[in-house]
Amino acid sequence: MLSESEGEIAVSLARRAITECLENGQKIKPEDLPDVFREKRGVFITLNKKKEGKELRGCIGRPYPVLPLGEAIILSAINAAREDPRFHPVKLNEIGDIYIEVTILTVPRLIKAKPKDIPDKIVIGRDGLIISTKRSSGLLLPQVAVEHDFNSSEFLSQTCMKAGLMPDAWVEGADVYSFEGQIFEEIEPGGKIKEKDIRGGEDR
Repeated sequence: MLSESEGEIAVSLARRAITECLENGQKIKPEDLPDVFREKRGVFITLNKKKEGKELRGCIGRPYPVLPLGEAIILSAINAAREDPRFHPVKLNEIGDIYIEVTILTVPRLIKAKPKDIPDKIVIGRDGLIISTKRSSGLLLPQVAVEHDFNSSEFLSQTCMKAGLMPDAWVEGADVYSFEGQIFEEIEPGGKIKEKDIRGGEDR
């Protein structure tokens, strides 16, 4: 688990990475960071625009701990801003309207259960999901189920569709993995950062 101050550093690092990339076309280096940022961790960067509600502007990350956290944050932030295929690349004049959210992931674990029992193994507000077959995979972060009020079965079906699979692929033999996430987010773009507690439905 990251401390509050480390979470603030994580979000600030993501914003700095995006800003430097958009302004100068440069990738910053993960220097002078606490030790935890040298540990390999999975991470996702979510960019939101808020009008009346959240408007997703980009979300990309690395679900497995293959890179040191600092490097993973920098690369994922740039990818979320420029390479999410669902959106046009973020422009520099947008950055002041974008709220950045960083989710630090635990290592995904295969849910070993009969298909009918898988929903009972998932805790909404705690677990994110990865569903995969030999041909495709899809991931939804833990906060997605809470924000959309999914139950476990709905969450499974939505993750299947994210993977480009039929909604019942989790019943038909697709592999289902769960993971947990520690979430830090900006209250205002470039402003105060707080840890988000989706289990209790409130922010810390």
